[in-house]
Amino acid sequence: MKLKQRVVLLAALLVVLILAKVFLLDGGEGSAASRQDQRAFQRMEAGLRLRRGAQLDHTLQSPWEVAAQWVGPREVYPDETPELGAVLSAMATGRVERADVGYKGTQLKALLVLEGGQKVVFKPRRYSRDHVVEGEPYAGYDRHNAEVAAFHLDRILGFRRAPLVVGRFMNLRTEIKPVATDQLLSTFLMQGNNTCFYGKCYYCRESEPACAEREVMEGSVTLWLPDVWPLQKHRHPWGRTYREGKLARWEYDESYCDAVMKTAPYDSGPRLLDVIDTAIFDYLIGNADRHHYESFQDDGGASMLILLDNAKSFGNPTQDERSILAPVYQCCMVRVSTWNRLTLLRNGALSAAMRAATAHDPLHPVLSEPHLSALDRRLESVLTTVRQCVETQGAESVLTEDRMKLSHS
Repeated sequence: MKLKQRVVLLAALLVVLILAKVFLLDGGEGSAASRQDQRAFQRMEAGLRLRRGAQLDHTLQSPWEVAAQWVGPREVYPDETPELGAVLSAMATGRVERADVGYKGTQLKALLVLEGGQKVVFKPRRYSRDHVVEGEPYAGYDRHNAEVAAFHLDRILGFRRAPLVVGRFMNLRTEIKPVATDQLLSTFLMQGNNTCFYGKCYYCRESEPACAEREVMEGSVTLWLPDVWPLQKHRHPWGRTYREGKLARWEYDESYCDAVMKTAPYDSGPRLLDVIDTAIFDYLIGNADRHHYESFQDDGGASMLILLDNAKSFGNPTQDERSILAPVYQCCMVRVSTWNRLTLLRNGALSAAMRAATAHDPLHPVLSEPHLSALDRRLESVLTTVRQCVETQGAESVLTEDRMKLSHS
């Protein structure tokens, strides 16, 4: 083939590739990647509704053993999980064998051990569903229902990086106090006819306890990840200073992403794209408080960014904190699979999916209507942000293919 013909052929192929990515931007279904993502979306929709009170259809393994086997370097649970309803049901009803104060942190929680030796984290209700948290986007107490909603958003987006969470009503007198440690018991008190506790944490105060309605406390239960997968904590490169008048570098340096991309583990592997996925996730839920994040230990940057501690979310449905998207608009890149999933969730599909995913939960309704509407509105802002990147840098640069198979997965 003559040189001129080769040049023409290569130019034609380049045009086809660019048109394919533009087609993706318009929600097209023409590429193999798009068709693959369409099928994944349909599987997600088909498995979204769970049955309350579901049980395993076999006794060969406990719910905890089933969930532990799901965990891998790049997912907390697999794409298809017919046993998910049964595991969540066990979390919502399993007998409490031990109750203690929570692990290190700033917010009130209790560490429970359920029958069979499974550790879970219990976060108590602090606000009603329609309460609006005013002030900074990271203000207020943890929201227990936000943990539940964030887990199901993780399912909807297809990330599968959040530990399992379910709502639960806990009788403090009959389920917790008889098996509580002295340290936890010492923080119990009564306010009128209501049983309360304030636990042990950085911001825990006797003057600010969480209170049940008489003896029954609403809360969320998060499944503890298996001990064979120890966690490693990292400072988030787009973390805030939390100091008035002091900005983090990313808040004033528009080229900040260039510096991040020269630093391990963001200079290679999937970690930077995980951070960008997480920024989209956090913007949708209104979480501006991810100052650190966890991955699995000794991963060399290959482990997923685990979506832990999402309770500083769904505080104010009218507040869209654009700075949460800084990794997106400063780096101007996003996974093709993430983009395809987001485009499939337009036009109210995201809030409809959230309604379906949380309909089984004991806390139903998990989110108020204003928060469901906020999901759809914020999704449009994410899509607009990515399109603006494409306009300035081109689809070929922005939409990144990342379906790598890890050697140790």
